[in-house]
Amino acid sequence: MKDAFVKLKNDLETLTKELSETEFFTSGKVLVIGCSTSETIGERIGKNSSAEAAAVIYSHFSKIAEDEDLHILFQGCEHINRSLTTTRQTMEALDLEEVSVVPHKNAGGSLSEHAYKEIPDPAVVESVTADIGIDIGQTLIGMHLKHVAIPVRTSVKTVGEAVVTIASSRPKLVGGPRAHYK
Repeated sequence: MKDAFVKLKNDLETLTKELSETEFFTSGKVLVIGCSTSETIGERIGKNSSAEAAAVIYSHFSKIAEDEDLHILFQGCEHINRSLTTTRQTMEALDLEEVSVVPHKNAGGSLSEHAYKEIPDPAVVESVTADIGIDIGQTLIGMHLKHVAIPVRTSVKTVGEAVVTIASSRPKLVGGPRAHYK
C-alpha cells in the first residue's frame, strides 16, 4: 500500500507541474477539487474511503492554493449534496451561503472530512461557481463550474488509480453573426 501513496504523490506532482506551466493556477481563481479517495487506491467509488489518500491530496492542493493565491473548495459526495468545504475567509470573500453539515467519510467522503478537520476555521457551502476544477475519480464537479467548462489535457490520465478530469472555463459567447469576441 505504501507504493500506492508514492504513486499518488508522484501523479499529483506531475499533474500540477504541467498545469502550472499552462498558467492554469492564476491568482484569485476559484478552484474546486472533487475526489474519490476509494478510486485513488483502486477501489469502487464510495466503498473504501481512504484517510491516508485524503491527507496526501489535501496537503498537496492546499499548498498549491496557498502558493498560487487561489480560493480552494473541496467537494463532498452526493450524501451531502456535493456541498463544499472551504475556509470561512473564502466563503465570505465569494459571498457564499453556509450550510449546516459536518462532512465525514460516510457522508461527504474522506477528503471533505479531512479538509474540515484541517482548515482552522472551516465552512461548508452548498455551491460555488468556480473558474477551474480537478475531478479525481469521476465525482462530478461540473455543477460547481462556470457554465462554459473547457477540458484541459495533460499527460496525467490517472491520479493513483482514479481517472482525472480537469477543466477551466471561459465566459459565454453571446450575440449573433455581427458579434465580435476577444
